[in-house]
Amino acid sequence: MNISQAVAIRIKELLQEKKLTQYRLEQLACLSHDTVKSIMKGKAKGVNLKTLIAISDGFEMTVSEFLNSELFLYDNLNMD
Repeated sequence: MNISQAVAIRIKELLQEKKLTQYRLEQLACLSHDTVKSIMKGKAKGVNLKTLIAISDGFEMTVSEFLNSELFLYDNLNMD
């Protein structure tokens, strides 16, 4: 999987864990619906650091905490 796909899966996990909707995350992260929708639908070519920080803030966690998942292990990612 690529990084964008891993981010989308991680967001889905955290939305369930924290009992949030995608809409509420967009509000908390101050991100547009189109930005989050693009990530979740797999249409984003990549996720920049600024967006990743905003998503992490929306979940009230650090970027390190957000990335603390086996999804982001080098062997699990297609780096092409």
